[in-house]
Amino acid sequence: MPDGLSFDLLAGALRADAQDNATFLEVLAAKLEDALPGRVQVHRAGGMLRKTHPVTAMDVELGEDRFHISAAAPGQLETRHSRAVRGIVLKSDAMDLAAWIDILSRALVAEAARSEHDRAALERLLQ
Repeated sequence: MPDGLSFDLLAGALRADAQDNATFLEVLAAKLEDALPGRVQVHRAGGMLRKTHPVTAMDVELGEDRFHISAAAPGQLETRHSRAVRGIVLKSDAMDLAAWIDILSRALVAEAARSEHDRAALERLLQ
């Protein structure tokens, strides 16, 4: 595991952000989009007359792991974790936010262990 980046530290940081579901999705999307360009797809509510375009959902692809989070209702989040083999999703599980954060954190730490670039990006995510 890379120096300075551990599962506990990353999961703790994400859980701290999750204390307010109303802003968690916005904060997480901004952090992961910056840390993992090209592997994060953010979906935003839109309309040409809206001044802001809030995040409605996000998909993250880390190796064979796929993570989805969406705003189900104001203040409520739905999360799913899937595994894909050769691009085909074999199983997709709905889960509570705490479990989803744990699995996402483990996958992020594993990515950081494979790549110096990813490690540096994920350390910035913790700041």
